[in-house]
Amino acid sequence: YLSKHFGLTEVANFWKSVVTLNNWNQTRISKLVVKKLFGSVSGKKLSILGFAFKANTNDTRESAAIKICKELIDEGAILHIHDPKVDIAQIEIDLGMKPINKKAKEEKTSTSDGNWLFSDNIYDACKGTDAVIVLTEWGNYADINWGKVAESMRRPSWVFDTRSIT
Repeated sequence: YLSKHFGLTEVANFWKSVVTLNNWNQTRISKLVVKKLFGSVSGKKLSILGFAFKANTNDTRESAAIKICKELIDEGAILHIHDPKVDIAQIEIDLGMKPINKKAKEEKTSTSDGNWLFSDNIYDACKGTDAVIVLTEWGNYADINWGKVAESMRRPSWVFDTRSIT
């Protein structure tokens, strides 16, 4: 709006197209996950690694994870979210829904209602999941023992690395 205010129409149009492209990419990621998981994530467990806008912060404003997670939940996925700095209460606010508890998680795996829960441990977040989706480039994600993760996941298992850390 500042570019437009100062008569820089081309600059304003450029930044508007950047925002449009970013929004398209977020939807593209959730659609790709659904497609690769055989057209449905209903009742499937997905590990989300990183919820913050960027590494080394707890800031979730404008985080791509919000839209991607909402879309996957709308498709019926059960998300296991891990982030080293973002508080569970902030995720609850951003997603507009409370997390499920551990007992409900086990009961919900066969339903089509999507939901989420928070995991303090990376390996716990990945255990028994169908896919891992890396959404924030935290340094400790680069050090993950992917062999250990693969052994704990369901088969076939997928890793979607949107930050090129693996």
